[in-house]
Amino acid sequence: MGSRWMRNALSNREEVRKMIRGIDAILLSSQSAKNLAEFYRDKVGLMQTEEAEMGEGKSKTDLFSFEFKGTSSLYIMDHTKVKGKNKNPERCLINFEVDDIKKEVARLKRAKVKVIQDTYHVEGYGWIATFEDLDGNYFQFVQVRPS
Repeated sequence: MGSRWMRNALSNREEVRKMIRGIDAILLSSQSAKNLAEFYRDKVGLMQTEEAEMGEGKSKTDLFSFEFKGTSSLYIMDHTKVKGKNKNPERCLINFEVDDIKKEVARLKRAKVKVIQDTYHVEGYGWIATFEDLDGNYFQFVQVRPS
């Protein structure tokens, strides 16, 4: 019975892989999307591709998009239920791949972005440095290929 169950479980996973093609976008909610978007644009160096308003009347919110060539997008948006800083920033981290981690980490340090963990190496993966944004979310620069 165990072997038959395992074959069924693997078959079901394969069906899900065929249905789910990848991650389309990451949505980052904030009490102040405008300030957070400015941080990611001006300090981190992401290219903002759009600014829009969603909804109507009192439920109208700001939305800022950052799109990356050939990969997922990042959207920063206001959310009425988000207040203050993130109390569990380790729970979900965004990794931004860079070509030269030494250069990019130095740039963020000059911009006075809070460093959580300076550059370190993970064998078989690459180099990582962890930072904190204005809302207390953690994000990382990673270099997985030699520069």
